[in-house]
Amino acid sequence: MADDSCGIRTLAIDIGGSGLKMIVLDGEGRPITERSRTRTPKNRTPDKVLAVLGEQIATQGEFDRISVGFPGIVVDGVVHQAVNLGPAWDGFNIVKALEDMAEKPVRVANDADVQGLGVIDGRGVELVITLGTGIGTALYVDGHSVPNLEFGHHPFSKDRTYEECLGNAAMKKAGKEKWNQRLKKAIKVWERVFNYRMLYLGGGNARKIEFELPNNVQIAPNIAGLLGGIALWRE
Repeated sequence: MADDSCGIRTLAIDIGGSGLKMIVLDGEGRPITERSRTRTPKNRTPDKVLAVLGEQIATQGEFDRISVGFPGIVVDGVVHQAVNLGPAWDGFNIVKALEDMAEKPVRVANDADVQGLGVIDGRGVELVITLGTGIGTALYVDGHSVPNLEFGHHPFSKDRTYEECLGNAAMKKAGKEKWNQRLKKAIKVWERVFNYRMLYLGGGNARKIEFELPNNVQIAPNIAGLLGGIALWRE
C-alpha cells in the first residue's frame, strides 16, 4: 500500500514506558487530528496495555491502517525484547493482536527507528538517541536503518549501561546536573564510535538538556515519534 493519496489515513501510535500517544495522519504524513496521550498502565503486560490502547483508539475516528513505534525489538510482528515494559512481552505477536483488535492492517517498528524516520534527511550516517524511561537507539546510513540496534544496553561507565546511567530512573537518582554531565560524556563517545554526520536527541527527557550541544547534534521534537509512522507504509 503506497502513500499516493491523501485519502489514506494512518493511525500512528507511540508506545512508551510512561505514555501511550497517537495521532491520525493523512497520506502525506500530515496530522489531521490532535495528538492524544494517556498514561501507560503501571502493570505493563500486553493485555493491560492493549486494553488502554483499545479505549484510546476508539476515540480517534476513521483511519485505514496503523503504524506503531514500540520500545523494544520486534521481528516479523513478534516482540523479542521489551526491557522497559517487562518480560511478559517476550514472544508476543503485537501485530496480530492489534490487527485482531482494530481490524486494520498494522506495521510495527522500534520506537527510536520510527522517531528517526520523522527527522532524518537521508544523507550519510545519522544516529537517533531517545532519552526517556529507557534509552532508544536508531542508526541510519543514507536513509536506510540498521535494524535491531539496542546500544542503550551497551556498557558505558563502571560496568553500567547507557540506560542505567541515562535512563529516567538514573536521572531521578543522580539529579539533572549529574545526568547532564553523563550525557555530555556519552555524546563524545557516540561521535567517536559512529562518526555520524548528525545526531538527533529525542524522547521526553531531551528537554532537560542544560548544556550547549555540538553543531552536529539536534533536539528532535517529540511528535516525530508519531510523524515518522507514515514511513512504515512507504514502498
